[in-house]
Amino acid sequence: MSGGGMAQFQEAIRQELEEAMKVDLEKILSTAPESELEHTKKDLEGFQKLFHRFLQEKGPSVDWGKIQRPPEDSIQPYEKIKARGLPDNISSVLNKLVVVKLNGGLGTSMGCKGPKSLIGVRNENTFLDLTVKQIEHLNKTYNTEVPLVLMNSFNTDEDTKKILQKYSHCRVKIYTFNQSRYPRVNKESLLPIAKDLSYSVENAEAWYPPGHGDIYASFYNSGLLDTLIGEGKEYIFVSNIDNLGATVDLYILNHLTNPPNGKRCEFVMEVTDKTRADVKGGTLTQYEGKLRLVEIAQVPKPHVDEFKSVSKFKIFNTNNLWISLSAIKRLQEANSIDMEIIVNPKTLDGGLNVVQLETAVGAAIKSFENSLGINVPRSRFLPVKTTSDLLLVMSNLYSLNAGSLTMSEKREFPTVPLVKLGSSFTKVQEYLTRFESIPDMLELDHLTVSGDVTFGKNVVLKGTVIIIANHGDRIDIPPGAVLENKIVSGNLRILDH
Repeated sequence: MSGGGMAQFQEAIRQELEEAMKVDLEKILSTAPESELEHTKKDLEGFQKLFHRFLQEKGPSVDWGKIQRPPEDSIQPYEKIKARGLPDNISSVLNKLVVVKLNGGLGTSMGCKGPKSLIGVRNENTFLDLTVKQIEHLNKTYNTEVPLVLMNSFNTDEDTKKILQKYSHCRVKIYTFNQSRYPRVNKESLLPIAKDLSYSVENAEAWYPPGHGDIYASFYNSGLLDTLIGEGKEYIFVSNIDNLGATVDLYILNHLTNPPNGKRCEFVMEVTDKTRADVKGGTLTQYEGKLRLVEIAQVPKPHVDEFKSVSKFKIFNTNNLWISLSAIKRLQEANSIDMEIIVNPKTLDGGLNVVQLETAVGAAIKSFENSLGINVPRSRFLPVKTTSDLLLVMSNLYSLNAGSLTMSEKREFPTVPLVKLGSSFTKVQEYLTRFESIPDMLELDHLTVSGDVTFGKNVVLKGTVIIIANHGDRIDIPPGAVLENKIVSGNLRILDH
């Protein structure tokens, strides 16, 4: 078949797929109860646009030859932003801010049911408790009205709303809106696996929340965007609810509202220096004259090692973002927010292979005017994705003050120890039973634990500590033990190394 014939053939198949998808989505929509018809229609229209683009685009979405290092002034050092100090009217500046937390995720990777934001992380406080405390402290200190907005998913909405009642006495106004609910697509037929909109157990796997890039459309569709603009709000600070370092930074906010050159940024992305642990993180590049976020999934295979190189791409995206509300409204109404599609393959419990089409919130940076990266200290990136991360934030490495965690002054160097806990520690409940108390980690550099290991009270870990229980063996670290540069192996012999 000639090139032209092949293209025609592919176009015919594409049109056929789109038509089949349209028919299936109309069938699904016809099962929506009256009360859900309007927002279901918006969800399915959004999905249809994404599916259309998915069929159009082939191969990696970036041309590697066009990728350049960002110009010097497009990524500013945080010290320079901070050196400007704060104006006297910082309260009125704060009143223009809304804090948005991405709260769509479940705690399944840590063995928990329900929203991840409700996992206890420090002194019985959950991620959500800490967030509310931080904003309440801000509002009390500066006599302001900074609201908290939670972007929930259909997975987290109900449980989150139940818990919100406990904050009714706090000095924080809390709003929620839901991200879209999109149908998972059969990898072979490229048709939805859902047949209707019911919330039955067997249907639960047929739907997914389409990544945090959905924030722009769902925030706009919820009507909340207009409400907040009407209240005089100008910027949102968006971050993942499990990033405990993502607190409101007054210096960055001041830079946004009082720009030194008089030209306001519509989008600021906080980036931080890569370490060996961050080689897969998305990075900011210059692409066709604009700042652009490039994720590892978009990189052509031959260039993946180059992308991971710490010397060429020195920074990565923390997903702490500051975005203009009026710009979101303008771009959303013009339908001109452009985000690359992330194709996320999944295998369901029954073995069926499906595809989820997603987008990432930071990818929209290229659609906004006068975007900027700010290279912030590593302390603003403190995500808790695993129990290894949880051990760090529960330990004496950090002190808790008004909902914010800060590195203890007693630690002599500012880097965080590298902690790797084995599969016996994956689930939060099991992890908690293995520590009578959280060890003293002030002088720890590296901890690896593997196998059936428990820790007694008041254990101290220093330097590099490796504890490996062989299969069938168990190691109990006795109360009060001090392990400094030690390897503890299968039969509890303690060796210097």
